[in-house]
Amino acid sequence: MYIVPERVIADLMTREAAFDAVEKVFAAMAAEDAYNFPVVREAIGHEDALYGFKGGFDRAGLTLGLKAGGYWPHNLEKRGQINHQSTVFLFDPDTGKAHAMVGGNLLTALRTAAASSVSIKHLARDDAKVIGMIGAGHQATFQLRAALEQRNFEKVIGWNLHPEMLPNIEAVAAEAGLPFEAVELDGMRAADVIISITSSFEASLMADHVSPGTHIACMGTDTKGKQEVDPALLVRAEVFTDEVAQSVSIGEAQHAVAQGLIEAADLTQLGAVINGAHPGRSTDDQVTLFDGTGVGLQDLAVAARVVELAVTQGIAIEVDF
Repeated sequence: MYIVPERVIADLMTREAAFDAVEKVFAAMAAEDAYNFPVVREAIGHEDALYGFKGGFDRAGLTLGLKAGGYWPHNLEKRGQINHQSTVFLFDPDTGKAHAMVGGNLLTALRTAAASSVSIKHLARDDAKVIGMIGAGHQATFQLRAALEQRNFEKVIGWNLHPEMLPNIEAVAAEAGLPFEAVELDGMRAADVIISITSSFEASLMADHVSPGTHIACMGTDTKGKQEVDPALLVRAEVFTDEVAQSVSIGEAQHAVAQGLIEAADLTQLGAVINGAHPGRSTDDQVTLFDGTGVGLQDLAVAARVVELAVTQGIAIEVDF
């Protein structure tokens, strides 16, 4: 069995490699060559933590495994560690034997950013110039860096419940040589693309905060009860997702479905657009929304790739297990 520790991931995995892995696995899911297992995600009653398991099997890529971990909201303030903690375990699909254990913290950030970036590539208008960020935490910086590679953006605008965190994304804008402006939520009407990446349990972005032609990537809702946007926005938009079943149960669509505003049949897998089975955006005025719930197959795809790189470069630790 191989071990690829967290400390070496940054030197192995790139945004480009994560994007390629996630795009391919979304396509495999839509082609029914890969499927996710039911998610376990629970509040453990300690440290206000959410903990769970996401797994699946990619028949096309012969990748089998799971990610274990979750969200510890007090880690940063108490211990100087990031709040999201996870580990990916891969198994040989031919034998069931353990194949690899991989640090999942950076990979989670990269694969989450890759998912919204893939949605921007396939759904945002080609002439998108302004990108809006809702959320300015650790994950938001990864989101913005990946998104800026998909269009010729000219400006970044941002809102965060705690404005003192906005310099996090302002710094990323500065790295890219772009101006940054802090706005109120109604200022998001100026955005052509909006990424929402928060841990909120109450909607922030309302339907009237979004202009015609905008693409929205909702990336923070991955648990029962979480919510980032107004359910009316999902009625207004053409909604795409990584996996429909997960979207309507623990994703952003859970609220609109529960209120009877939309049905599961109204959602489309993003992989269908990648495969050419769905046209994606139909007009420049159409609002598109990607409900990125974070599927186990994303984690397995990027973990499998990093194991390949680690073995090739002689960095992986091999143990008898």
